[in-house]
Amino acid sequence: MKMTFRWYGESDPVTLEKIRQIPRMSGIVSAVYDVSPGEIWSRESIAHIKELAEKNGLEFEVVESVPVPEEIKLGGQKAPELIENYCENIKRLGQAGVRCVCYNFMPVFDWLRSELERPGADGSNALAYDEATVLSMNPLTSELSLPGWDESYTKDGLRALLERYSQIDEEQLWQNLSAFLKSVIPVAERYGVNMAIHPDDPPWGIFGLPRIITCEKNLERFLSIVDSPANGLTFCTGSLGANPENDLPTMAKKFAKRIHFAHLRNIRITGDRKFEEVGHPTECGSLDMYAIVKSLHEGGFDGYVRPDHGRMIWGETGRYGYGLYDRALGATYLTGLFEAIERG
Repeated sequence: MKMTFRWYGESDPVTLEKIRQIPRMSGIVSAVYDVSPGEIWSRESIAHIKELAEKNGLEFEVVESVPVPEEIKLGGQKAPELIENYCENIKRLGQAGVRCVCYNFMPVFDWLRSELERPGADGSNALAYDEATVLSMNPLTSELSLPGWDESYTKDGLRALLERYSQIDEEQLWQNLSAFLKSVIPVAERYGVNMAIHPDDPPWGIFGLPRIITCEKNLERFLSIVDSPANGLTFCTGSLGANPENDLPTMAKKFAKRIHFAHLRNIRITGDRKFEEVGHPTECGSLDMYAIVKSLHEGGFDGYVRPDHGRMIWGETGRYGYGLYDRALGATYLTGLFEAIERG
């Protein structure tokens, strides 16, 4: 297991100097953020991230993410060209020493929350989700402005995009994902990169849009599309755990050898399709973090880990979910779990 930390580049208030001081921190998880989805990343930009990391005693072996353009998810006319560009990015990353690429196949919206600063009893604040609140918002007006919402879309552009997706059901999305994988995975194999798809967050459809990376059955189907070690998973406990029907310890053990990246965080389920993010330890929320880590170990997991979303504590402000203090606490807690379990 290698512990890593998400870093959003030189504008991130959480600096590399601070990240390197977290015990047993091996490297950063980052990306080229100034290039639009579908465009090719320059070798210079990739090398610059690696150079900055190494100057601070950190590795740059995990990218999160290389975004998949909507045209690929829709299976549009430009999809083959954009997949070629995607493959070129995987090639360049592999040549630069990147060993794992996290990505997702969520239509239009990335991870969504209805609150950014849900107050906790201890004085912290965190992200939260309430299905009724989210569905009361209209994505075609200016009402929706949340994490996971791409505000670069114009109203007309979003309306056209949602109209196109109205013709896409889950089965068609599966077919488009299959076409993507059959082109990308052979390139990933060639250049020593493990692809790790991120589950949909939350793991159910939103605004009539299909979502398919949601449960054990669907993860099995996904892995069978291209049965290669390079075609793997990002096991995000907060995403999959939002559905109480997902048995995370069972899934962790079952898929452990195809899990290349683990996003470990806890959530507290507060109702039907309602949850809030909490501290990482088991007792803080609804997920048994000890059982999950134990299952990963027993299943043979040997990939990258990062503490996922953290609360804002000790007066810190910054990128919602991605402050320093609570994620650093999470990293040390998770490192302790792994050490204890590995020693038996």
